[in-house]
Amino acid sequence: MKAKKILAGFALVGAIALTTAGCAGGGNTAGGGGGDDKVITVGFAQTGSESGWRSANTESMKEAFSEANGFNLIFNAADNKPEAQIAAVRSFINQGVDAIVLAPIVTDGWDDVLKEAKDANIPVILEDRTVSAPEDLYASWVGLDFKQEGETAGKWVADNFGKTPTNLVVLEGTTGSSAATDRAAGFDEAIKGTDIKVLDSQTGNFTRAEGKTVMEGFLQKYGSTINVLFAHNDDMGLGALDAIKAAGLKPGTDIKIVTIDAVKDGMTALADGEFNYIVECNPLLGDKVAEVVKKVVAGESVDKSYIVEDQAFDQEQAKAALPDRKY
Repeated sequence: MKAKKILAGFALVGAIALTTAGCAGGGNTAGGGGGDDKVITVGFAQTGSESGWRSANTESMKEAFSEANGFNLIFNAADNKPEAQIAAVRSFINQGVDAIVLAPIVTDGWDDVLKEAKDANIPVILEDRTVSAPEDLYASWVGLDFKQEGETAGKWVADNFGKTPTNLVVLEGTTGSSAATDRAAGFDEAIKGTDIKVLDSQTGNFTRAEGKTVMEGFLQKYGSTINVLFAHNDDMGLGALDAIKAAGLKPGTDIKIVTIDAVKDGMTALADGEFNYIVECNPLLGDKVAEVVKKVVAGESVDKSYIVEDQAFDQEQAKAALPDRKY
């Protein structure tokens, strides 16, 4: 990831403390400027609806980019197909929107269409995931520290199992996405030098259904020799629960489960003892993204990146957090 600025005081319920924009060199301003009295037309290219996290993220964005807040939102969900997402961005450019918000499905392949947006004087703000394209092709990025999430999950596994021979399997997120790549890197770094052996690691594309299918394959191949499962998100871990139960094993006991996201379903599984540890990835990014869009369209300077701190939960912490959980 690029250099990031930690957002102090990011509350669990998603009330974001707004930082003062301090860096020069923000994005391009859209044609016509933009002020508080101008309706800002924004095209939002979402990845899809692959998980509970993504649904909460979409709702956060729609609420933030409402008519009441001075926006006209054009929404597109690409069903996790990069080519469809690129086509959506091109459609936004052709429609002459004031700004584009992009939650890129994968990291690579964005240079051409981002250059087209820049040539059309339409600023692009990245949300959630990152891209490998040059930084001058987008105005700012608002998201999470995926590598730190992986490190936090890996440290818990290392602290609890690293001194005894332990067999682990991994359910990866979408191949080529910054979330999957960075979480894997952080986790691997944290368990390096321990007695933990990674038996297998395959993508479940962040979905519950594919998480179940891949876990079924792991169980058929390795059976009860699996001690720990690390899933890159809650939904894949929840799918794995069904496969583990169907195999006659007890999730959370026979196979320890560590996931990332902390959506309600995942937190419920943790509170019930079927998960063992969850690292949060807060989806409520809408307010901060909307603030950045308004500043960029108005020609104000913004930081190149804004990162939201995550929490982590064990069983007792999940029980305490669930009553007030907003996603």
